[in-house]
This record gives sequence, structure tokens and C-alpha cells, in this order.
Amino acid sequence: MKRRTILSMTTAAVLALGLSPAHAATVAEGDTLAENQTFSYRLLDQFPTLDPQLNEETAGSHVLRQIMEGLMTQDAQGNLRPGVATDYEASENNTVYTFNLREDARWSNGDPVTAQDFVNAWRRAADPATASPYAWYVELTQMKNAAEIVAGEMDPSELGVEAVDDRTLKVTLTKPVPYFPAMTSYATLMPIHMPTVEEHGSDWTSPENYVGNGAYMLDELALNEYFKLVKNPEYWDAENVIIDEVTGLIINDVNQALTRYESGEYDMLEPLPAGTYPRLKEERPEEAKSVPRLCSYYYAMNQRPEGPPELKDPRVRRALSLAVDRDIIVDQILQGGQQPGYYFTHNATAGFEPPEIDYANWTQAERDEKAKELMDEAGVDGLDLKLIYNTDENHKKIATVVSQMWKQKLGIDVTLSNMEWSTYLDVRREGNFDIARVAWCGDYNEASTFLDILTTGQEQNDGKWSNEEYDKVIAESKTSGDPAANYKKAEEILSEDMGIIPIYHYANTFLLNPAIKGFPMENVENNWYVKDFYRVAN
Repeated sequence: MKRRTILSMTTAAVLALGLSPAHAATVAEGDTLAENQTFSYRLLDQFPTLDPQLNEETAGSHVLRQIMEGLMTQDAQGNLRPGVATDYEASENNTVYTFNLREDARWSNGDPVTAQDFVNAWRRAADPATASPYAWYVELTQMKNAAEIVAGEMDPSELGVEAVDDRTLKVTLTKPVPYFPAMTSYATLMPIHMPTVEEHGSDWTSPENYVGNGAYMLDELALNEYFKLVKNPEYWDAENVIIDEVTGLIINDVNQALTRYESGEYDMLEPLPAGTYPRLKEERPEEAKSVPRLCSYYYAMNQRPEGPPELKDPRVRRALSLAVDRDIIVDQILQGGQQPGYYFTHNATAGFEPPEIDYANWTQAERDEKAKELMDEAGVDGLDLKLIYNTDENHKKIATVVSQMWKQKLGIDVTLSNMEWSTYLDVRREGNFDIARVAWCGDYNEASTFLDILTTGQEQNDGKWSNEEYDKVIAESKTSGDPAANYKKAEEILSEDMGIIPIYHYANTFLLNPAIKGFPMENVENNWYVKDFYRVAN
């Protein structure tokens, strides 16, 4: 059963149909294993942290998925499968969840993984003292008292999660969330080995100190160069884990990354340099891949009090969006199966009903004409903007062409500024920009994972767009038996007020060594677990 089906059903129906099998790699009939069982891949940027409660970005999430394990994980199609929890039960109209933990779950130091380890982690994520950039995610789960704890109004011990015993975790929500089990697979809700954190403080994530419960252990880490993981002998399913070693190489230059892949230096390269997919698909048909990915690329506009006053005018924001020719970006620059974005939520999101966006059906000439009219109405002339993006050739190409469109059509001068990943995140979070390149990848397969981040006061809402009607519609979706209509309405409000500039919906374009088997091509969240991989001979 597809995960999109799971998320559209009640939890009782999910349990009746059963979860996907939990075990790791299964070698297909006829495959011969290689003697060397390793997997290596390229990362664009150095992940800022491997602390699950402090992580906020994709590169770190991929690594955390290997060295930590939550209550639930996902299979190759995105179906839920058991992780530390063997199963769960839902009661009281999907407001109480009881997870049963496996007895053989162990930390990499041999300690048992218990329900209290999850309680400690979730309280830690919500605690303002932790300063987790994903504290809002705990609040989003609708756990009892989460909002008050995140706001500093209640003690973290009051969070709606308790260890009934070592093997039983009970979670109480304030509102029904039928997809709550899916949310537990994300890094923020992974467990924590608190004695290690207490002993080493912020240094607990160093290789020599790290204690995880995933299929792999952190063995080496050289900042901005590489990291290495090795198989965890304490992992409950270690006998079915085939890949012994994982290496990640940080390579900022995408063209250099392609050259190094072609020389055989590593097994997977994602994403591909813009515009190269058609050629690579022809030259390397067994290696070049393009599959939907649950991410949306957009530009945030700074609407903070200290931001450019012109961007507080919805006519200016709408003009900027209309002037962006998305077809040029996806068809001439990217060329990898991406789709033009006229709304925020990715069109492959489970159960999502796309809204009717008026300008999506216009010609680009009609959009350009309307953009000029709106700028004239707003009385804006000679606008100067600063557009920031993290260092990457693809981002640079898009920013360059968008800045040219704004200059040629609207007379706007744009200064481009690129910076390395960690710096870029800090600058964007602090609001030191006019326009910022942003991408949002779903933390779970449901429209709220996109739309909730644009509500007023949400930490990931870097542009600080705020709309009372939008907030109300999203709030009402939390108690709706069928929130699809709320999501559709929210997208219409977002488009009318142009809170952000949607650019395109992702496709995952990458190169994968044909010797690597088990990659989850149908998982639209791109959540891959190396424990499912194996390398074949030749």
C-alpha cells in the first residue's frame, strides 16, 4: 500500500492493513554480492550538526537517518515500517498513541533503548533552553502542552509524552492527527542518549563521543571535507545490514562533483548540474535518474519591520512573482523533470488538491504586462534588492536569470550574494536579506508540512510574511475531518497576497552507480536508508 493511501486513512485502518516489513537489505535473486560492501556519496554542503534535536536541514537528516532511528522508518515506497517501535495503537479519536518498543533495540554503547530515551529527546526539543530550530515541529504534532512549553510558559516535563514502562511509550495529543506516526520518523523525534549529552555537552556529537541507535556509527568527521560511518554491531537488525561502510564527501562545486563521479570516486551524485540531465541520461542510461521529490523551491521576501518598505506592498510582491518566467527555469536551465511552481505545496503530496491559480494559465507576456501595471500602481521606481543564496552553481544560474528578468521587465537592480551553507542559514534566519533563495522539503507526506511553516511567528518563516486569514484557515485545518479544502484555500490566500514567490517543484535528478541496489526510487520524500542497500559484483 502506498504511503499516500496510508496518510489518507484513519490510523485504525493503517493498523488493520499492517506496516511494511522492518528488516534491512534483501538481496534479489540472481544478484552476486561484491566483496567490497561500501557506499559513498557527494554532499553539497557540510551539515551544521548531527544533534537530532538541533538539525534543521536535509544533509544532516540524511546522515541522522543512518546513525539514529526513530519509532517509525520508511520503506522504498514511503510506507511506514517499524523502527524502534514494533507497532502502535491509536485511541480516543487519534489523540492517544501507544507505541510498543522492541526489546532488542540497543544504543551503540550497548545500553538498551527505552521509552524514556524518547521522552527525554522530545522534551529536549520543546525546551526553549535547547534553542532547537525545530521546536515548532513538536508543537506541530499537537502534543499536549507543546505550544505552552515552546513559548516558555510551562515546564518541559508537562509535555504529553510518557514512558509507561521501558518498552511502552504513550503520547497524548490535543487534536486528532491521523498522520502522527509518520511524523515520528523525522530527526527531531529521534531518541537521545541523555547520559552522553550530559557528560560531553555540545561535544557529544564528536565521533569519539557519539552514541546512536541506528544501523551505523559515526567513525570520522573532517569539517567541509568528509565523514565516515561504520556498521553498528549493536543495531537490532545488524545481521541483515550488508553495507559495512558509508562515506560522504563535501564538494561545493557541482561541476567538479560531476567530474569526480565520472572518475569513479563515489557512488551517488545529487543533484546534477543544471541542464545536464538530458545528456547524462543519453550517455549513462542506467545511472541517470529523475524522480519526483517532495520539495518546493521559492524566494522569500523580507517583510520584517526593518525590511524594504516596497516588499510590504502585495502589488510589488505580486509583480515580482509574475515577472519570473518559470518555464525558462525548468525547461532551459534545470531540464530534469522539475515542474513550474505557482503554489507552494509540491504537487506530488499525498491527498493534496491543487488550487486554481489565475496567473498560472496566463501567457508569460500577459504576466509581464500585469507586473508592470502593478509596479506603476504601487508607484515604485528604481528599486534595489539584495538576493542571497547558498553557494551552488544551480542556485547561481537561477538567481542570475531571475535578476535579469526583474531588471529587463521592471527596472529593478538586484545584487546577488552567495555564501556557504551554515553562514547562509544564519543570515537568512536573522533577516539580513531582501530576497532569499529557500527550498522546503516535506518532513512527512501531507500538505501541512509545507503550509504550516508560513504561519505567523513560525520559525522557518524567514520572510515573516503574516496574514490573519491564512493563519485562521490553517488553524481550522487542525480540527477538520478533511483538511484538503483548508489547504486549497490557504494556497489561494498565499497566492493572492503573494507571501512568497514559488519557483518550481523538485524532481530528484541524480547519478547512481548501477552496482548499488536497494535505492528507494518511489519514496517521494527521498528518505533513504543505507541499511537497505547492497553492492553487487562487477
